[in-house]
Parts: sequence; C-alpha cells; structure tokens
Amino acid sequence: MRIVVVGEGMIELSRAEGGLWRLGHGGDTLNTAIHLARMDRSVAYVTALGDDPFSATLLTDWSAEGIDTTLVQRDPTRMPGLYAITTDAAGERSFAYWRGESAARRTLSLPGAEAVMAQAEQADLLLFSLITLAILDEDSREHLFALAQRVRARGGRVAFDGNYRPRLFADQQLARDLCARAIAACDIGLPTLEDEAMLVGATSAEEVQARWLGLGAGEVVVKLGAEGCLLSGVGIVPPPERLKPRDTSGAGDAFNAGYLGARLDGLAPAEAAVRGHRLAGWTVMRAGAIPPRDADLP
Repeated sequence: MRIVVVGEGMIELSRAEGGLWRLGHGGDTLNTAIHLARMDRSVAYVTALGDDPFSATLLTDWSAEGIDTTLVQRDPTRMPGLYAITTDAAGERSFAYWRGESAARRTLSLPGAEAVMAQAEQADLLLFSLITLAILDEDSREHLFALAQRVRARGGRVAFDGNYRPRLFADQQLARDLCARAIAACDIGLPTLEDEAMLVGATSAEEVQARWLGLGAGEVVVKLGAEGCLLSGVGIVPPPERLKPRDTSGAGDAFNAGYLGARLDGLAPAEAAVRGHRLAGWTVMRAGAIPPRDADLP
C-alpha cells in the first residue's frame, strides 16, 4: 500500500534540558508521515525545500526515518519554515512560526510539479490537511484538489485533517471554503472539535460529525483530545488509559497515523481508533512532536 502525504516539513526548535534549544523537524502532516513510515509503510512526502544546508539536513533526517523523499522539490530561492514549541506545566503546547516565505508554499507550482503529481496519483492513500491548504499558493491548492480527484478515480482513498490555524488565513471565510471543498473530496475525515469550534462555531462532536458527513466525507473521526474520539456509527471511543501528558505536541498527528495505518490493515474503525489512541498516548508522554523511537513505541 503506497501512502502519499502532502504538506510542509519545518525546522523545529524545542527546549532541551538546561534551557538550551534543540533543533529537530516537524509539521502536522510530516509528523503523521514519519509515524506511518515507522510502521514500515511505504510513505512518500510531497513538499518543497531549498538548496541550503538546513534543507539538506531535513532530507537526510526524513530518509533516515524511512520516508521516500523523491517527491520533494527544491526551490533555490527559498528556505524551509521554522517553528518553536513551548509547553506549560500541564504539557499544553504553544507555537511561534516563521514560515511566510517558505519553499513549501510553491510545492505544486514549481517546475517539475507535474511529474510529482503523476507519481503521487498512484497512491493507495493520499493525506493532506487544512494547514497544507493554508500554506500553499493558489495554483498549488488547485493542483492538490485535482490530485485528490485523480487518486479517487484510480480507486485510492483520500484522508483530510481539518487542522485549523487562524493565523495562517487572512480571511476566515477562505478557510471555511477550502475546508468544505476538502471535506467533499475525502474518504476519511479527521476533524478536531477544538478546531471546528474556532472555524465554524461547532459546539459538539455530533455537530462536527453531521457537518462533515453532510458535506460528503465518507468516514468521519472527530478527535476530542483526552476524551477520545467520536466515530460515525460507533459513538465515543475513549483512550485505553488516562495520562498526564508531558508534551501534547503532535498528539493528533500521531492519532491520525495509528488510525489510518489500522484502516489500511483492514481493521474496523473502533479498533483503528484504539490504535490511534495508543500511539498518541506514547507521543504525549515524551518531548517533541516526533519523539525518538524507544522500546515502548506501539
């Protein structure tokens, strides 16, 4: 099963012991891609980087995680985006971003994008997010929607995560419109109640589920953080255990990977949700959006 993930992989700064800052990598769809690759999945990442040393390091690190980087384009006029993570005493994270002119914005409008899309449309599963749509330029967005149509026409599935970051959109209505188009184009919808509350004023998981199903999503998983998730036709699936998180960075991205990997294995949605919860639980008990592998990795 070939998985193609579209988005932005950035340089990550996070606090290390002693107050120093640690250099790593992250980004919502990249986090999911790495988790899937750690499951020995065939995962290709579609994005753009520069020709600078930081970009070279990112490519090396992603390849070391098992990601196919042959669909990563290079823009010699730009560099990767950068973000810094801080966490409070409860493990809740906040972010500062420097990504306004990142190379990833032109991912599907650079020379060579047509060849990238020709390979990407062979995917069994295509994944992107509302953050992906937020950072892409207009031409790249349209190419991505067309790519999703071609994947589905070939019998593949499309998954969409409704990650909403208001600061990435000058106009909230644009975010709503892009989200609605993506929902209509997906087979598996992965919204979060918190994001939907900000974007459209949703007040319950059931309301989110109804909206996404009404817009055309085939299967909807509403993520509820520590409360678990709401599945179409199943109800609430709680996490296996209650945890006191060290760092909630990347929890939803990890859940996506666990859930999607399980669904590709043919597991039922409820079983897939438990697998997603376990991977998310492993992630939040460690520092960073993509903690190093250890013996307890699910």
